[in-house]
Amino acid sequence: MPFRPSPRQLEYLLAVIETGHFREAARLCNVSQPTLSAQLQLLEDQLGAALIDRTPGRSRATPIGEKVAVLARTTLTSLDEIVAVARQSTGQMGGLVRLGVAPTFGPYYLPRLLPHLHDAYPDLEIYIREDRAHLLEASVMEGTIDCALGPQPEERSRLDYLELMVEPLYLGMASRHRLAAAGEVRIEMLAGERMLTLGSGHRLSHQVRALSAQSGAVMREEYEGTSLDALRQMVSIGMGLSLFPELYAASEFARREEQVVLRRIADLPLARSVGLLWRKDHVRASHFASFGAACRRIAETIGTPRPSSLG
Repeated sequence: MPFRPSPRQLEYLLAVIETGHFREAARLCNVSQPTLSAQLQLLEDQLGAALIDRTPGRSRATPIGEKVAVLARTTLTSLDEIVAVARQSTGQMGGLVRLGVAPTFGPYYLPRLLPHLHDAYPDLEIYIREDRAHLLEASVMEGTIDCALGPQPEERSRLDYLELMVEPLYLGMASRHRLAAAGEVRIEMLAGERMLTLGSGHRLSHQVRALSAQSGAVMREEYEGTSLDALRQMVSIGMGLSLFPELYAASEFARREEQVVLRRIADLPLARSVGLLWRKDHVRASHFASFGAACRRIAETIGTPRPSSLG
């Protein structure tokens, strides 16, 4: 039979390429460094090609190693899918899900979701990766993650999407801002106001820009928050107004005496669709649909908390 690399050899190769160090790769793979080094040397000897450029201080993939690494990731993903499909047939929800989460949603939803999900499916393992929405969508299409929780994708030709909830968005302003004392905020009252948003790649920033264009507010292009926390801090000192999702506000605004108050826009209720997305042609597509349905049932059960700072 022709030589075939073992899954462990492929894992060792990817670990070295991703960490840049044999010692760190060995720790990541839970093996000794001599074992990892010997297996990689054996792999290179059997393939007849150098895969790792072993330089002092850092190890890098050779040009051939980079090409092999791409195939190695695909191979390991396929092996994971074989196990998942088999487990799904026995009602185990697939065993492992590599789940991406948007930073404006995941950290505030998962603590509510995961305990219920674990109770319902104790054998299910979830590997979580946080990233901006557009990068999650690219990772789902490339197969480096299985599915993702986040805002509804703009491009859905290659993605399936199951809505979990419609999350209200609130206008945040410093407690000393003139609109904080208003009994009702209407869209025309935002004309000339300065708006702040997150950096590029965050879907929430699109909604802030749309609100700014519709109301006559002015975007502060020189300031972009790197996180909702950073954005809240800028709003708190009067640098501008912004939008905050309900789950974030309920989680973070309640922890301290808040210098930011939240208001609904009376004549323009704002919200976003949030759900689970996966690649349409994925071999486990039916599994992800079942996973999403379970998440939606739990979301309906636990509900959405109301921010305490909402005026």
